[in-house]
Amino acid sequence: MPLLTNIRRRTILSLAIILSIGLLYSHYRNSTWWLNQEVGGIFYQIFWCLFAFLFIPNRSSVWQIPLWALVITCLLEFMQLWHPPFLNWVRSFWWGKMLIGTAFTWADFPYYFIGSGLGWLWLRLIVRGAKLK
Repeated sequence: MPLLTNIRRRTILSLAIILSIGLLYSHYRNSTWWLNQEVGGIFYQIFWCLFAFLFIPNRSSVWQIPLWALVITCLLEFMQLWHPPFLNWVRSFWWGKMLIGTAFTWADFPYYFIGSGLGWLWLRLIVRGAKLK
């Protein structure tokens, strides 16, 4: 059980780090010319990889979680083309905009792939040296 606790502790610390970076990014992205809207997709992907790993910390989930995060995020991106009243209502809130987005753009997809790759690497670093099943 101490191994699992250590992995969860590392994951929680990682979540705190990526959440802080993501929030700082969202605050400063308009003040620096090389930061753009799409870069946030990297932090978004890494966050969801870490969040899911907090609940499913096993060796096979290290590659499955980033893959599923990528698939779900790409589906969410395509959902931004759909504007029924319910989704517009959800998007009217800050958390709704952050979770499901408001506008479709093809430019987001490379950042989702990069974020999933970095999420996979981050999960591998968390379990490095651990003997998980």
